[in-house]
Amino acid sequence: MVSDNVPQSRHHGAAKHGSALLAGLLRCQRCGRKLTVRYTGKKHDIPRYSCWRGILDNGEARCIAFGGLRVDDAIEHALLQVVGPGAIAAAEAAARQAAHQRDQVRDALCRDLEAAQYATDRAFRQYDASDPENRLVTAELETRWNRALTYVQEIETKLAHHNTVSPCGTALPVEDLAALGTDLEYVWSAPVSDARLKKRIVRTVIREVMADLDDDTAEIVLLVHWVGGAHTEIRLPRRRRGQRNATPVDVIDAVRQLARIASDDVIAGVLNRNGLVTGNGNRWTRERVTALRSYRKIPVFKFDPNGLDRWLNLTKAAKLLGVAPKTLRLAAEASDIKADHPLADGPWIFERAELSRPGAQQLKKRARQNPKHPTGSHPDQQNLFPSTK
Repeated sequence: MVSDNVPQSRHHGAAKHGSALLAGLLRCQRCGRKLTVRYTGKKHDIPRYSCWRGILDNGEARCIAFGGLRVDDAIEHALLQVVGPGAIAAAEAAARQAAHQRDQVRDALCRDLEAAQYATDRAFRQYDASDPENRLVTAELETRWNRALTYVQEIETKLAHHNTVSPCGTALPVEDLAALGTDLEYVWSAPVSDARLKKRIVRTVIREVMADLDDDTAEIVLLVHWVGGAHTEIRLPRRRRGQRNATPVDVIDAVRQLARIASDDVIAGVLNRNGLVTGNGNRWTRERVTALRSYRKIPVFKFDPNGLDRWLNLTKAAKLLGVAPKTLRLAAEASDIKADHPLADGPWIFERAELSRPGAQQLKKRARQNPKHPTGSHPDQQNLFPSTK
């Protein structure tokens, strides 16, 4: 059993440091106590929610326990559905607020510079009006003047640095932020997205989540209490002891082919774009693709140090052959050149040796003779409308 006493590790902790999205928000519907989160797995990065307080405090029987990955994914999906309509307005408000803050800082620096320049001018006039023979007074006024000049230079440096870091007109336009708001799911799932920021968003819109297990249907039952007063029930299939949800064979084959030309990050994005999920019904991440490759003994993608990769995507293959990518794609679709296309919304995969065979060379020759057309006409192709001449 893994202890609830969390060690000092970047994989563990409460809502601030742990990877569990709902740490501190889940409450047991049977006993009313809050669920604790434990981390399992080889890297201690797989959350598991359990109602342990009863057995730890009073020796009572344990209420419920379930894995956290599927629950976190379901809450993320529900959250994005709720937050999505307001994402564009929030993005526009953030852009205006950021621009207003930059303007406020610049205005403050300009006011400081104006005051410093006035003090410098005043110190110069005092120094200029002093009696040169009174050396003590003249030296003191000169010192004040030099100090004022130094202060002006400091403010000018700060203002120049501010204009360089946050120049006017270089901030992300409101239109781009609005477009980004419409693709909130992509932003949320991006590897660079901060987990702490995600938890702050969750705690802004969700007050609490009541959790229970339905033994008859083998489901995890979640009742989400939103901050606005609405409630949403979510039911998730619970994997029983000894049950395995295998990844579909077609997904494994697609990963095996995509691993020839793409990293795990790219593969996860392609799988998600095609609406494919894991055996447990979760979206794909880099870690899940890596785990699948390791289990299925699929080699990881690596660039050839000499630039002679055996497998090429459409862009690289077209460049190597010396034709347009559209030309090569149409030829592959017509089966004139052998290529793999594992997913409908995914890359084409070409073998380098295939590009040196007669079919590819004929395509290259036809493309050069007829550059206005992507593939040109095949010499044996019959005309649907015969010439009347």
